[in-house]
Amino acid sequence: MSEDTKVQAELRESFGKGFARRLRAAGKIPAVIYGHGTEPVHVALPGHQVSLIIRRANALLELDIEGKGQLALVKDVQRDPVHQIIEHIDLLVVKKGEKVAIDVPIVVTGESAAGTIVNLDATTLSIEAEATHIPQNIEVSVEGLEEGAHITGADVKLPKGSTLLSDPEVLVVAISVPAAPTEDDEAEVEGEATEAAEEAAAE
Repeated sequence: MSEDTKVQAELRESFGKGFARRLRAAGKIPAVIYGHGTEPVHVALPGHQVSLIIRRANALLELDIEGKGQLALVKDVQRDPVHQIIEHIDLLVVKKGEKVAIDVPIVVTGESAAGTIVNLDATTLSIEAEATHIPQNIEVSVEGLEEGAHITGADVKLPKGSTLLSDPEVLVVAISVPAAPTEDDEAEVEGEATEAAEEAAAE
């Protein structure tokens, strides 16, 4: 665990939208911690610090709740649909050494063969990993791959200690060549260019 994931959490006993608004106005985020058969614990988290931490997928927080340490995995972040303000966070209790199921983003690296394009069919893969060793992403190299090449879940090299939960046959990346433009496509492009030129002349 790094220092930036150590978070001071305040227990809260007041609830409701009005109280939550006042918390957010004070720069704090309402959150609930649950799991391992324990009663849900309602807390308030420091808004700025936690907003930075949860930019990473599957962020793990090392909470200090009135002097008691608790590891918690960010499971859900609820945001205001208009202003994108964080309204509430759901946290899952985890223990060191415990394995958890998470969805990890795919990052494509390298360049495929000249003239080809890379189609990313799966943006995430579901894996099981140790709670304290969750990868930020999974890299998939397409370096030098030719047209028709494809990478499935089973082909992806997972971080040490991780196990694939997604279907091994799920298509992750496919390499193809862009379709040549048809006469109709070319005519449409020429028509749009002519129309744009006429509009410009009329102005």
